[in-house]
Amino acid sequence: MKALVLSGGAGTRLRPLTHTSAKQLVPVANKPILFYGLEAIADAGITDVALVVGDTEDEIRRAVGDGAAFGLDVTYLRQEAPLGLAHAVLIARDFLGDDDFVMFLGDNFVFGGIADSVEEFRKTRPDAQLLLTRVPDPSAFGVAELDDQGRLVGLEEKPARPRSDLAVVGVYLFGPAVHDAVRAVRPSARGELEITDAVQRLLDGGRDVRTTVITGYWKDTGNAADILDVNRRLLDLLEYRVDGDVDEASEIVGRVRIDAGATVRGSRIVGPAVIGSGTLVQDSYIGPSTSIAEDCVIRDSEIEFSIVLRESSFDSIRRVEGSLVGRNVHVSLSPRVPTAHRLVIGDHGRVQLSS
Repeated sequence: MKALVLSGGAGTRLRPLTHTSAKQLVPVANKPILFYGLEAIADAGITDVALVVGDTEDEIRRAVGDGAAFGLDVTYLRQEAPLGLAHAVLIARDFLGDDDFVMFLGDNFVFGGIADSVEEFRKTRPDAQLLLTRVPDPSAFGVAELDDQGRLVGLEEKPARPRSDLAVVGVYLFGPAVHDAVRAVRPSARGELEITDAVQRLLDGGRDVRTTVITGYWKDTGNAADILDVNRRLLDLLEYRVDGDVDEASEIVGRVRIDAGATVRGSRIVGPAVIGSGTLVQDSYIGPSTSIAEDCVIRDSEIEFSIVLRESSFDSIRRVEGSLVGRNVHVSLSPRVPTAHRLVIGDHGRVQLSS
């Protein structure tokens, strides 16, 4: 069995962060989201992987390399434009051959991995198997409609009026029959070759298409709120470990990981939180669900429920929370500007001024 990992796409919902970085490489718990997917594939016993890349190919290549760090053999396939998931299968035809494969969206996170789903597919060998989960707003996803017996009867891509609340998770398992289906697909109203249309063709042709409704945690990390939520859940799994330099004036509370090379002075860090190598935290408070990446400087500041990417700094900032901060960002107080109040107040007035 092979794997096809989609790592292109513009990441428009994460701009401006993705103007200069691949969305799949945004870190959660100080590790790129793409890496969790690659590790899940390796844990499922799959080693032959193709990464479909776009304009951020060079950055993805630098991060993943030949895949050896993950126990994988990685091939790169260039998709000249984001023309849809079915188009990605088309351009991967030579790589995939007639082998079964799992298609994994590189910005998706599936808690607990995909090993069980892959094993089930290997045993039963349907033509396709989809993972589904219930979501509050299915119009943002591919939506599956099941009959009373739980059999798949229809699929729609981002429908305005969804027929169910079952979203298609970004993990698809296919046999070779899908290749004929994707060749027959025509561009949708969005101008893309939709994988949901290809699966619908399999259904219409009487092929064996199965679904599994998962109840575990899954996120399409397409926006900042979802990334922060994944970061929070991953940090909840942290084990206490302090490899960095922490002075006696500092207080470390709960599940905190301070990597080797990090320095903490006169600060309070309340977990779950992670401090990356080379980072200085001085006279500051780092609160729960916070990831500070490598080579940052946090001075006289308070940060909570946030992600700060590498080489960024905060100086005398009160208070930051629920934030996603990019690389090499510098946040500091502006110089105090003289202010004056000009008042015309009637009789018996009461006025309160903050300064």
